[in-house]
Amino acid sequence: NERKFRLLVQGVTDYAIYMLNSEGVITNWNTGAARIKGYSEDEVLGKHFSVFYTPEDRAAGIPALALERARRDGRYELEGWRCRKDGTRFWANAVLDAILDDDGRLLGFAKITRDLSERREAQLELERSREQLVQSQKMEAIGHLTGGLAHDFNNMLTGISGSLELMKARRSEEHTSELQSHH
Repeated sequence: NERKFRLLVQGVTDYAIYMLNSEGVITNWNTGAARIKGYSEDEVLGKHFSVFYTPEDRAAGIPALALERARRDGRYELEGWRCRKDGTRFWANAVLDAILDDDGRLLGFAKITRDLSERREAQLELERSREQLVQSQKMEAIGHLTGGLAHDFNNMLTGISGSLELMKARRSEEHTSELQSHH
């Protein structure tokens, strides 16, 4: 049964599935982990799982925090950047489960990581196009507004210039009638 389970876990390629001892040192590694993270089993066995974290996250103590939370709550899940062997980063969803023996003592952790880079990229792309749509709608609205204002302003100017023409005409009439009355 355990052999079947091992073969099943080994056969999964979409998820990195691996075990850590209670200190966070990698004790086994599946095909998915090798595919996603780029390390062969030989390269990672005996290494601390923090090697997959970004330097910023390591400096901030995130790996230790993850172990602590999983130890305390039985499970810890988070999303963030992880590093592949070649140094490239991928957006990961990671679940860390505490594995306990029958007496409730911590044996280690099971770690499952999914590469969500494509999904995240699709979400970012969607947000970018949404933002562009909002921008173009704003520009269109501003266009309508300025067009409307120009129209209103034009009407106002037409009114004013009409009034000026009228006043000019009246003044010249008055001027003419004044001249006529002086004669």
